[in-house]
Amino acid sequence: MTSDWNSFAASLRADTCPGHYSVLLTALWWEAKGDWAKAHQLVDSLTTTEAARVHAYFHRVEGDLGNAGYWYRRASRPMPACPLEEERRGLVEYFLDGG
Repeated sequence: MTSDWNSFAASLRADTCPGHYSVLLTALWWEAKGDWAKAHQLVDSLTTTEAARVHAYFHRVEGDLGNAGYWYRRASRPMPACPLEEERRGLVEYFLDGG
């Protein structure tokens, strides 16, 4: 798992996202690169529980905790108290593992 995370982290040095990532990993990649709007656009119309989880994280990053709370509830998850970077890594590792 760590090597997968390391590959993801190393890919952030590139200007474009690797083409083999799922839409949710691609969204997390763009958010990690600092393009919140592009990341959010990728998940905004998705309706899966997994997408709601990523959407929730994005609104937490944005600082809109009310909206984040709504999306965490849609994902059937509590809002985490961990640092944002830790949540992102957990999400990336989950999706890299096929989540």
